Amino acid sequence: MDIPRPQQNRKRKAYIYGGLGLVAVVVITVAIGSLEPAAPTVSSGTVFTDSVQRGTMLVQVRGPGTLVPEQIRWISALTAGRIERKLVQPGTLVEPNTILVEMSNPDVQLQALEAERQLTAAEAQLVNLKSTLEQQRLSQKGAIATVETQFANAKRSEMAAESLAQRQLISLSDLQAARDLAKEFETRLGLERERLRVMEASVGGQVSSQESQVERMKAIVAFQNQRLASMRVQAGTRGVLQDLPLEEGQWVQSGQILARVVQPDRLKAVLRIPEVQARDVTLGQSAFIDTRSDTIPGHVTRIDPASLNGTVAVDVSLDVDSLPRGARPDLSVDGTIEIARLEDALYVGRPAFGQAQSTVQLFKVVDNGSAAERVTVQLGLASVNSVQILGGLEVGDLVILSDMSKWDNVDRVRLR
Repeated sequence: MDIPRPQQNRKRKAYIYGGLGLVAVVVITVAIGSLEPAAPTVSSGTVFTDSVQRGTMLVQVRGPGTLVPEQIRWISALTAGRIERKLVQPGTLVEPNTILVEMSNPDVQLQALEAERQLTAAEAQLVNLKSTLEQQRLSQKGAIATVETQFANAKRSEMAAESLAQRQLISLSDLQAARDLAKEFETRLGLERERLRVMEASVGGQVSSQESQVERMKAIVAFQNQRLASMRVQAGTRGVLQDLPLEEGQWVQSGQILARVVQPDRLKAVLRIPEVQARDVTLGQSAFIDTRSDTIPGHVTRIDPASLNGTVAVDVSLDVDSLPRGARPDLSVDGTIEIARLEDALYVGRPAFGQAQSTVQLFKVVDNGSAAERVTVQLGLASVNSVQILGGLEVGDLVILSDMSKWDNVDRVRLR
């Protein structure tokens, strides 16, 4: 026969199982929440890496620039005129007396003729003045001679009257008249001689004044002739005619630039260095100029005291006796200036972000190249392609130099 069993509380078991399941869900949820998120994956082929090295590090700055002549002669118009003939084309080798263009201006010719006429008139006035002064001098000497004769006659008359008066043959009135006449002619003789002295003293001043006027007119004539001659424009120096922006029939004003002559074998490089890096540039530092086909050594000779558009102009003199064939004025070049040479320095390739003397975050490759971890690196002096390491890395460490700002929120990435 069947044995009756005790009735179990099924509802109680359901509560127990439900509680255990809820506890399990909570435990699993807490465990999953405490797990770190999976590291993102980065393709190793899309990043650029470099290893930390120790040795001699060259600190350099780089900037674009152009080759410019050390000596440039600008030729300007001395006077206004019309271009009649253009005799030389740009690129031609010229000598100092090479005629570049011929100009014409009737007004200049008339002014030159008028200056010559005035000079001739001034020279004629000088001749007339000398002749007039000489005639006056001779006339005065003649007058003195006449007065001297009159004075001598009066003196003799006085002596005769004195003799007659002693014998009482003439009156005292006639004696006094003879004495007064002699005194008069003596005074007149003194005055005429003084007049001659004053006349001779003033001759030099009058002649000198007119001679100065003649010299001024000669200078004016020379200047007008120079203006007239300048209408045949000469190069003035030996070199290459680089620019001649003129056409026949064109009217140019006085002072207008007509041409430019340069010395093609004497060039220098003018580099535009970023103003942040230019603070370390000093005179005499070594430099290398890249012309795309050759590299020319040089040294810094001038630093512009002002900056323009965020750059500072730096002149580099080229240390070569003869320039490469490809070097020519206005050629675009790249220049590298050596700032310092650090011996036994720890350095690595320059990262995409990070200035000199700063602290940056870089990813160091770990786990045999399968991952990269973020590390804090202290940078020192920066060069064109490398930067000094002051702390945070060791020799042989492999770091990612590419832009990793996309993963700023993670400290570790996987590399594949």
